[in-house]
Amino acid sequence: MKNPIKELPLPSFYRPDNAGNYGYGPNAGKLQGEAATWRAANDVTPSATDTFNLHLLLIDVQKDFCFPEGSLYVAGRSGKGAIDDSRRIAEFMYRNLGALTNVTTTLDTHFAYQIFFPSFWVDQNDQQLTPYREVTREQIERGQVRPNPAVAKWLCGGNYPWLLKQVKYYCEELERAGKYTLYLWPPHCLLGGDGHALAGVVQEARLFHAFARSSQSWCEVKGGNPLTENYSVLRPEVLSRHDGQPLAQRNTQFIKTLLTADAVVIAGQAASHCVKSSIDDLLTEIVAQDAALARKVYLLTDCMSAVTVPDGKGGFAADFTPQADAALKRFADAGMHLVKSTTPLASWPDLRIG
Repeated sequence: MKNPIKELPLPSFYRPDNAGNYGYGPNAGKLQGEAATWRAANDVTPSATDTFNLHLLLIDVQKDFCFPEGSLYVAGRSGKGAIDDSRRIAEFMYRNLGALTNVTTTLDTHFAYQIFFPSFWVDQNDQQLTPYREVTREQIERGQVRPNPAVAKWLCGGNYPWLLKQVKYYCEELERAGKYTLYLWPPHCLLGGDGHALAGVVQEARLFHAFARSSQSWCEVKGGNPLTENYSVLRPEVLSRHDGQPLAQRNTQFIKTLLTADAVVIAGQAASHCVKSSIDDLLTEIVAQDAALARKVYLLTDCMSAVTVPDGKGGFAADFTPQADAALKRFADAGMHLVKSTTPLASWPDLRIG
């Protein structure tokens, strides 16, 4: 009888260097054949036979975040943050493939004009704004920034006064919640573009898991609403419109999926933003149901990095590492476990597989 805690060998096709290769992508057909051979050699059974549901959640491990060629590379302070993270994620998956019941990857999914992109805004001289800056309600009130009038036709039937009220309300809601101020990012993870795809080495590992364990390759798509940010996979930042109508909704089905798993392991990008927000929202749901459930959540701290923006002089124009570190401490204080991907599952606290 198989031992789900037993660490398995890395498959022969795996190349760690592919974690830094933007153009790399696996051949799914060949992977299916490799998985059949590897499954037999290592006595791997279908995930449907698991008595312990261990769910791996990989957040936004997409090319735009995971490579210097991407438009929003998560370099961390080391400069190799997401590249090293992707390699460690893949190796964690291969070593523990017999124990991982389900793997879900989130996909940050955007279009050309969204409220967090510079294209959505103009300044008092009708010039497009630049990325890596904040937009506040006060700036809108003063006329320093305003929504790009050209988007009103397709976004709200040409009702520009409605749009102006909505963006003021949105910024006010963000500021009232105290989580974020609206921040403008470069265009990233645009649907249909290369940057939207998963990093090849992670795509390879998740497909290999699916084929080896006869488990579906689950995905959760987020971020397509033009009028709200969606850092978290569990809910957009703002759920309502200024006129009281719904703007978006919580991802109730996926919340249920995570809360009913026996354990949840979380990794991905970026520790300071989408990972942090997703865990924050998961913790909120846990506290509402049973605070003790936090003990079944494991955060792979060596498989996530914070957003940094180099200043071109050897330093950083922006560095969100302190926010990421503070969030991890808060999650640990709530009962979640901070673990390393290289630590054997048998040594993880509160994990009772098999």
